[in-house]
Amino acid sequence: MTLGTDRRSVLTGLGALGVTGCVRAEPRASQEVAPAAEAFDLSSLEQQVGGRLGLAAHDTGSGRRLAWRGEERFVYCSTFKMYLAAATLLRVQAAEERLDRAIAITRADMTNHAPVTEPAIGGTLTVERLMQGTVEVSDNPAANLLLRAMGGLEPMRAFYRGIGDVTTRVDRFEPEMNRLDGDKDTIQPARSAANLHRLFIDASTPLSAESKALLLGWMFAAPTGMARIRAGVPEDWRVAHKTGTGGYGPTNDIGILFPPSGAPVILAAYYHAASDRPENEAVIAEATRLALKRLGRA
Repeated sequence: MTLGTDRRSVLTGLGALGVTGCVRAEPRASQEVAPAAEAFDLSSLEQQVGGRLGLAAHDTGSGRRLAWRGEERFVYCSTFKMYLAAATLLRVQAAEERLDRAIAITRADMTNHAPVTEPAIGGTLTVERLMQGTVEVSDNPAANLLLRAMGGLEPMRAFYRGIGDVTTRVDRFEPEMNRLDGDKDTIQPARSAANLHRLFIDASTPLSAESKALLLGWMFAAPTGMARIRAGVPEDWRVAHKTGTGGYGPTNDIGILFPPSGAPVILAAYYHAASDRPENEAVIAEATRLALKRLGRA
């Protein structure tokens, strides 16, 4: 895949942050065992707002990890789209896909929330544009098209297993995956944080420097969830993240938090409230603030 001017600029900027990495390692099939996380009691916050909150944080400088309900399962909603883009980029690296391949967009592809794909009905969008649409604005038809392009749900399951994640469930396409149905389409906060570390921080990441630059660039640019993790970090920090919302209570956000200097912090927050309400986002922001305070990073 070729490196254009915009991508080269992103890559240069990420190099300044010290997170590009230059290795092209193969995904590991075995599950990684992370050091034990410190108990991080968020029961007081839960009692104030109701619902169930799961959080995992990892200070990549000190190595400290925090977790509250870190091993419990939460429906992940659109946070999975960041992982879908990563899986697609690995296919590009393996010459199984091309960034510039055009995919036809039809009326039959449409489902709710299609800000990128709906205007393109009757035309085509490139694989790169579909990935950008899934990560930046959470376009649902774009996600389904990318899943079908890789061969369905099984290759997505294989992607998780390839980065050491043997617990995350992949069961349905959009929008059905957002419905709560037992353990279907769920993830554990601690596992999600470990996945983020594997992809973006670990020296043996399977993502090439160029792939990482593309993906982080979209995560930095995402306009969604401004009142979630981004509202909980100091003003001079930068956040590369992906949100997920169920429309009936689930309110999620995962990402890498970059301070002006020093190592980044990984954070995965999943909040399942009793109903969809604006204040749900503030719960994620407050949990982020509390985690950074506990880590001595705020």
